[in-house]
Amino acid sequence: MALLFTGHTLFLALMMFAVFAFEESVNNYSDWVTFIENVGQYKKQQLEGLSAEQKLKKSILHPSLYFDAEDVQALRQKAHTSHSHLFRAIRSAVTVMLSNPLYYLPPPKHVDFAAKWNEIYGNNLPPLAFYCLLCPEDKAAFDFALEYMDRMAGYKNWLVENAPGDEVPLGHSLTGFATAFDFLYNSLENERRQKYLEKIWSVSEEMYEYSKVRSWGKQLLHNHQATNMLALLIGALVAGVDKGSQANIWKHAVVDVMEKTMFLLNHIVDGSLDEGVAYGSYTAKSVTQYVFLAQRHFGINNLENNWLKMHFWFYYATLLPGFQRTVGIADSNYNWFYGPESQLVFLDKFILKNGAGNWLAQQIRKHRPKDGPMVPSTAQRWSTLHTEFIWYAAEITPQPPPDYGSAKMHVFPNWGVVTYGAGLPNSQTNTFVSFKSGKLGGRAVYDIVHFQPYAWIDEWRSFNPGHEHPDQNSFTFAPNGQVFVSEALYGPKLSHLNNVLVFAPSPTSQCNQPWEGQLGECAQWLKWIGDEVGDSAGEIVTASQAGDMMFVSGEAVSAYTSAMKLKSVYRVLLLLNSQTLLVVDHIEKEEDSPVNSVSAFFHNLDIDFKYIPYKFKNKYNGAMMDVWDAHYKMFWFDHHGSSPVARIQEAEQAAEFKKRWTQFVNVTFPMKNMLTRIVYLFYGPYVNVSNCRLIDNAKSGFQISLSVNNTENTISVVTEYQNLKTRFDYLGFGGFAKVIHENRVTKFGLGTESVKKQIKNIRVVFPFGFKVNIVAGLILGVSLVILAFQWRFYISFGKMLRWILVLVVTLWLIELVDVWSTCTQPICAKWSSDMTKLEHDKGNKAKQLEGNPVALPDVIITSLPASGAEILKQLFFNSSDFLYIRIPTPYLEIPETEFGIDSFVDPCEWKVSDVQSGHFHLIQGWLQSLVRGTKLHLQNIHLYEASRNKIAQHSTINKDKKKRSKKRESLSEQRSRARGSQDKDAEYIRELRRHLVYYPSARPVLSLNSGSWTLKLPFFQEILGPSMRALYVVRDPRAWVYSMLYKNKPSLYSLKNVPKHLAAMFKGENGKGMCSLNEGYAFEYESLRKELSNSNSNAVSVLSYLWLANTAAALRINGDLQPTNYQLVKFEDIVSFPQKTAETIFAFLGIPLPPASLNQILFATSTNLFYLPYEGEISPSSIHAWKQNLRNEEIRQIEDICCSLMDHLGYPKFIE
Repeated sequence: MALLFTGHTLFLALMMFAVFAFEESVNNYSDWVTFIENVGQYKKQQLEGLSAEQKLKKSILHPSLYFDAEDVQALRQKAHTSHSHLFRAIRSAVTVMLSNPLYYLPPPKHVDFAAKWNEIYGNNLPPLAFYCLLCPEDKAAFDFALEYMDRMAGYKNWLVENAPGDEVPLGHSLTGFATAFDFLYNSLENERRQKYLEKIWSVSEEMYEYSKVRSWGKQLLHNHQATNMLALLIGALVAGVDKGSQANIWKHAVVDVMEKTMFLLNHIVDGSLDEGVAYGSYTAKSVTQYVFLAQRHFGINNLENNWLKMHFWFYYATLLPGFQRTVGIADSNYNWFYGPESQLVFLDKFILKNGAGNWLAQQIRKHRPKDGPMVPSTAQRWSTLHTEFIWYAAEITPQPPPDYGSAKMHVFPNWGVVTYGAGLPNSQTNTFVSFKSGKLGGRAVYDIVHFQPYAWIDEWRSFNPGHEHPDQNSFTFAPNGQVFVSEALYGPKLSHLNNVLVFAPSPTSQCNQPWEGQLGECAQWLKWIGDEVGDSAGEIVTASQAGDMMFVSGEAVSAYTSAMKLKSVYRVLLLLNSQTLLVVDHIEKEEDSPVNSVSAFFHNLDIDFKYIPYKFKNKYNGAMMDVWDAHYKMFWFDHHGSSPVARIQEAEQAAEFKKRWTQFVNVTFPMKNMLTRIVYLFYGPYVNVSNCRLIDNAKSGFQISLSVNNTENTISVVTEYQNLKTRFDYLGFGGFAKVIHENRVTKFGLGTESVKKQIKNIRVVFPFGFKVNIVAGLILGVSLVILAFQWRFYISFGKMLRWILVLVVTLWLIELVDVWSTCTQPICAKWSSDMTKLEHDKGNKAKQLEGNPVALPDVIITSLPASGAEILKQLFFNSSDFLYIRIPTPYLEIPETEFGIDSFVDPCEWKVSDVQSGHFHLIQGWLQSLVRGTKLHLQNIHLYEASRNKIAQHSTINKDKKKRSKKRESLSEQRSRARGSQDKDAEYIRELRRHLVYYPSARPVLSLNSGSWTLKLPFFQEILGPSMRALYVVRDPRAWVYSMLYKNKPSLYSLKNVPKHLAAMFKGENGKGMCSLNEGYAFEYESLRKELSNSNSNAVSVLSYLWLANTAAALRINGDLQPTNYQLVKFEDIVSFPQKTAETIFAFLGIPLPPASLNQILFATSTNLFYLPYEGEISPSSIHAWKQNLRNEEIRQIEDICCSLMDHLGYPKFIE
């Protein structure tokens, strides 16, 4: 499923605010409501925490920052037992410091201290002081620490002269100095205590004043902000013991900013940070320390923050084989700036508690390089040793994640990054691939900026993505762990340094004229405030793994200036095996585009292994890298077969505080036509590539024949990816690519299946046409022999010759018919997307898909009300593949028939025979119109005038809601509210129409609010045919009853007037109500009818019998539907296992799960920021609230009634 790119990406704001108290809706994308920006919730929490902290601190002496004085002895004991490996690392660091005091001690003169970037002094001081605390007998280390702190206390300030506007060095120094003071307090004499304390106080006050005017005081989710705010907090906590009032102001300022940070981080569902792994470790170092300190000192608990729960994968899934190097997206060194061992043990102790964090920290420390460019900086490598020691939980046994040992694909849907093969040992078969195509700032930040859900966010001014690169659609490839194509790491923001395409000539080129790359380039930092840059975005369209293969694609056209008039910059990557990576660029431009050339770049920072020219089969130009006699090769060609010679070059670029060399291959192609396709193949030394050619170049997609190790692979890729029908037509399923190899077809996103031999005559020694030619030749030969020897026959020569000619012509005609019926060439007028397939793939497409007919999915969602089916909207809205439609709404009412559909539930099952007998013909026609002619159906809805009566009628359904308003409305207020409701309902229809204008092939998804439809799916099946894909959502009866009775006030049981609905259900002949019209009464409802007549019944028992009756009837009725048309989905699975469940649902639809839809469902189920109607926030814990809030007797009653069906659905008993 492709995502919307042209102004319709309403992901976060529209999803986050699908918080609706009622079931009205504004548009197809989401239900807007007024969002109360309850930042006051955590402000109240912080105030209470600070108040409590003030009272306690008066009696607490140092150390108190991370632990208390009484904990010191236990820490010393751990240093020689469970934490000995960490103590050895700390002692080793101190030994190195003592061995070279000239380097590690702050310089005697302030001018020397301020002359360079000096974070090293603040960073190294905490582990030194912590060692002195653990080993008080080491007098040399203690004297070294005193000299260290005396020099720093003597400086007039801690700023860097040539960076007057940057307080980050000041923040590092304050953090280190205040932490060391806390550790060493009891070993200092009073004079030093006072001197150091005054320095901490004055610098903290200075930092607080800077926070009011500097950008880092306002820019959230940025390493500068986190670093400096943490410094101010630590200064306030340490200095505030004696001077509490002023320090509390500082604490409030920090908590205000950092709690906003934590609130925003909770929107980031994949645990990533847009600044990349290196700077991400920088920010996370401060975030983890803040989380710990805020809980310890203020009682603010952020440990349930979803970002923290997912942050482990930010380190694990970005590691190249060997545990030494990470993916270098954004400004990066080769791995991490800070930690990440400290962050990992923090996560394991407080969040994961499964050993994975300890294990990964152990692997990283074990494999740390001892020399070379990947060695940690002396300014940073020891700075988190003290927190790693403090947080390390020795009782948690280190163990790898569950799927460790095999190459896996990992998707970061918010970051826009896909990795494959991360977190493995370095070996010949372990290959790493990464791909980046994301939104500026990450999806959550991008959408918050664009849709402004929070008043305290000032567009892009509240963020700073300056460390990001112009790198949408960039990739890296490391076969066998050997980096073949890499990022350019930290450096100037130039597109050509990031393995992406640049174009020429561009009318807006700012550097490298006439070439221009992606928006925001040409400076030291990404220019995110510039024209169009704030709207810069890439999008991962699809990402799927199939065994050892992976397919990923991304669209980056929105990352380029509109002046170049590009329509699509679509890049696909296919990892065919651990050694072979196919990359294809599909570029479309407008007719009046000024661009006529495109240039591709491929980098490698390992300049010890040089790129050299190479030619594949004397046909295609390429490049090669020789690594100890192992040849890593690449070559390229475009759709015309052209393969230009590349420019291979080395270049020096600025990086951090030094220079870094890179080498790159640059190849330029002409763009003469509106459509350009370029194929690149990268492969390692352990495969033999014998052929690579483009065999189909249709507008909607392409096919490539690639022979690897004597195996021919036919690769089919759709480039018209936003059109679901085109994908089905071209590939036979709703995905984006497939590979046919060795009689197997791999449909990415759905799996691999065997392919039957389609043309048996391939293996026939003498095909039919050949036989015809032989027979005709023999006849002619015999005739010539007869003529030559003048044999006598009883027929004349002329007559014999005529018969021979007739026979030969007849045989040729038969052969012609045979050839014509099997021909796939254009001359035969049999056009298809498979016309140029290899011989083994020829044949009728319908035969290939036999048993799995091609049918675009028409999705029906049904459930009992309050079962949570509305959450499935997050999988379908904001999509080019689907149009999510809620039924009913004021303009989309179900037509009135001889049988009225109950808005809550009814016991009537509609069968196939009802369709065949012509029952409910109005509903049949309405459904056909809505599903088969969705666009026309919506266009025929007359808005405004004709809707007034409908709206009035619809409002009577919810009149009980209006009764809740005790305030009497004036006539003008009533009219204003009616107009607002009318405008809202009309706008919803307009949004649906606009969606279909952009995406005419989008398939309808009908979300049916009434539980009545759960028993009528066979009726739908008969009308819609094989295209129906019904999703029936069921919920744990205990949670359902709890939701109906207690989740909402007044309860949904009262709002829906359930007793009235149930009473009306059984009126009429034989107590079967309207069902007697067609004898479609579901017998499972008899138990409910009896319970209603029971004088001892109560709301819990009635609802339990209702759940039992409806669910049992639905399972029986729908059990006859084919598995290809019907799927049961448990609400608990959606919330607890969102990715797995979403993948299952999309596989059922025949479509791979898009990363954007994954992001949406993860947001809805994991962040506590998404609300369902009448339900409140959704999370894995909230769906089990019934366990705490239902009385035991109520739970027992529900279980006694529903136990048999509960067991069938996998809901275990809570009370035995």
